[in-house]
Amino acid sequence: MKALLEVKTATLRGETKHIVSDSMTIGEWLDIWLEMNQKKWKLSTSEYRKMIVDNRLKKLLGHYRLQKLDRATYQRAFINVLEDKLQPYTLKQILGLFKIAINATVEEKILARNRFTKVVIKDEDDTKTSNKFLTPAELNKLLSTAKETEVIWHYSFLLVAAYTGMQRGEALGLQWKNIDFKNHTITIERTRDKFGARTPKTKNSYRTILVDSIVIEQLKKYKTWYKKVCLQYGIKYSSDLFIFINSYGEPVHDQTFYMMLKRVQLQAKLVNEDGSPKISLHGLWHTHATILLNNGQIVKVIGERLGNTPNMVMNTYGHVMKELEQESVNVFSASLATGAKSGAN
Repeated sequence: MKALLEVKTATLRGETKHIVSDSMTIGEWLDIWLEMNQKKWKLSTSEYRKMIVDNRLKKLLGHYRLQKLDRATYQRAFINVLEDKLQPYTLKQILGLFKIAINATVEEKILARNRFTKVVIKDEDDTKTSNKFLTPAELNKLLSTAKETEVIWHYSFLLVAAYTGMQRGEALGLQWKNIDFKNHTITIERTRDKFGARTPKTKNSYRTILVDSIVIEQLKKYKTWYKKVCLQYGIKYSSDLFIFINSYGEPVHDQTFYMMLKRVQLQAKLVNEDGSPKISLHGLWHTHATILLNNGQIVKVIGERLGNTPNMVMNTYGHVMKELEQESVNVFSASLATGAKSGAN
């Protein structure tokens, strides 16, 4: 009787889609949702979301009825299962994607509301970037090891990424016309991965950043090697060519550098307690930002350098900011210790 009344009420309101779609499964809706949006999203975004849908969401939730899945089942059959397999940050991204997909059912009037908005993830504080970056001494060790043991195009990529804080896709998208050797700047105006080159994600990503003379001198050496490779394989050099190529003159993708970074960290003994490498390629970005923060650079400048807003920097590195705030309190108190002792009673 209760269910019948709900159907009658929904019908009077014109909310009939959820009645027609009563038998639709989560997996069926996710396939429809992907198909609806694949032309709206960038290719890399579409492929990434399809991978999560196929490998995570549909495997665990795909057989449940869209109308019947409740929050308790979602927590037990999905979140609790993945919590034992994934890092909190990765799990949070997957949950965020599912939330977007379910919000779309509300917009399409298939569901009346999103029932999965207030779920709990254990150890959510672990999503902080602590333990995911290197100290200045560790970064020096990483770079010196790479310089001694890796080929020039590996080391040059690593140096540029470490000294600029640019994302791996931004580094892979660099062309020679983006390097101003005279003024020591690098301009970022595209990103590139295995799906090809395209515009950056946000307006803030378009930027020109000042770089150290160490980077410029290394790029000069690398450019000499680069032109020799082009000559050897009959490639006509142009300022529109992508900077990072392999020994055969072919543009390289991030998987090559993933393996290289892992290898270099193992050689340099920059590992966690379980023997795994301390950082990923994304960790170079965190390392750059954290070093700047720890040396007193203002958030606005760091945000502009990284292609982020000050709010994004604050949200990502809030724990670092708190540590610096405590340090500033201690410094201030220490500097006034003598004066305070000699003050009025």
